[in-house]
Amino acid sequence: MDTRQPAIKDARTLGVPKMLLLGLQHMFAMFGATILVPILVNDYFKGEGLSIQVTLFAAGVGTLLFHVITKMKVPAFLGSSFAFLGGFATVANLHTGIYKDMTMGEKLPYACGGIVVAGLLYLVLALIIRIVGVNRVMRFLPPVVTGPIIICIGLSLAPSAVTNASQNWILALIAFAVIVIFNIWGKGMFKIIPILMGVVISYVAALIFNACGMTNADGSAILQFGEIAKAKLIQLQPFQLCKFDLTAILVMAPIAIATMMEHIGDISAISATVGENFIEDPGLHRTLIGDGLATAFAGFIGGPANTTYGENTGVLELSRVHDPRVIRLAAIYAVILSFSPKFAEIIGTLPTAIIGGVSFMLYGMISAIGVRNVVENHVDFTKSRNLIIAAVILVTGLGFSDGLTFTIGKTHITLTALALAAIFGILLNAILPGNDYVFNKKSDDKDDSELSSIRM
Repeated sequence: MDTRQPAIKDARTLGVPKMLLLGLQHMFAMFGATILVPILVNDYFKGEGLSIQVTLFAAGVGTLLFHVITKMKVPAFLGSSFAFLGGFATVANLHTGIYKDMTMGEKLPYACGGIVVAGLLYLVLALIIRIVGVNRVMRFLPPVVTGPIIICIGLSLAPSAVTNASQNWILALIAFAVIVIFNIWGKGMFKIIPILMGVVISYVAALIFNACGMTNADGSAILQFGEIAKAKLIQLQPFQLCKFDLTAILVMAPIAIATMMEHIGDISAISATVGENFIEDPGLHRTLIGDGLATAFAGFIGGPANTTYGENTGVLELSRVHDPRVIRLAAIYAVILSFSPKFAEIIGTLPTAIIGGVSFMLYGMISAIGVRNVVENHVDFTKSRNLIIAAVILVTGLGFSDGLTFTIGKTHITLTALALAAIFGILLNAILPGNDYVFNKKSDDKDDSELSSIRM
């Protein structure tokens, strides 16, 4: 028996003020990870890397573009992808050919050009799916494959949550406790904005602790406001058009193999969360096109690749508000913030420990969704083939913490742990005998219907 509160499919029934708050909640969920990517890339490029303003603009516009392409049906937020960090580092360290005498800032557009090509590769896979049909493709992605992959998505992020929370366990526990309290005992609107309440209340606690002289575990100040005074209130984004070179393309584009596999897992997770079959409607080909074009657009204007965000999937599960409109509000907020470095810096003061406390809940929710995927689709683990497939996916997805790097010519290519897990799971499911899965099978028998449907 499902004792959870009924899901809200149309947030307009809550009224405009509450919808605006729900969008704000999703923005806070994505913000930390989204701006972390340009911060890390800036380190690789010695301060001449990606712009936080451009990153926020690309995430917001990319999300809106994704929603248009997916018929406004899929409640997904597209933030900065961490999968391409290795590619950025490789391009930054290129010192031969045309890169020999380049500054770091001159190399960056070529890395972004590689991202554009990576995004266009999504369209190739989408075309294949459109031609052969999603039913044939999804035969290779039954719940015994997608379920463990979703579990891995959440668990692979777990070390990040612990690392962030360990900066200040008191703040992390306050954020976590507030989320739990409002989610379980909250009334009315407070019950569906537990993440936002966790962020606000723990930030107030951070202000008090900081005023009292408390520091983080490493001795650093809990809150640092120095950059806020320096930042301008309004400033246009420093867009930088991409450039193309085969070397950079060969570094960045192959990473799309990994991110496309992760995309399928993320769409399966979102489908499981909201109880809709997005792989069939609006279709996996449309979600791939949306993600690919959003990534290509981001690279074109000098931003990082985009990807569907698990943090926001966790918010969907926790809030039980499944209306894509609130995601689009978060995207609009991101675009607005991209015009104001000062407001971006204010939100950027959010302590890492609070992000860790929030992530404890969100990342765990993703893994729990994967478990539910397996349970509700009645995956039979008395069958050896199913045990083998699940076991290999879990060990690969969690064991290859640094991925697998190999060299083709002079180009280093890294497949992430999640990409490897997806590839191995798909191959085993195709090779091992006994694959009787039929995607979206119609049946008068309820049990057969539940067994064959991906809808959670």
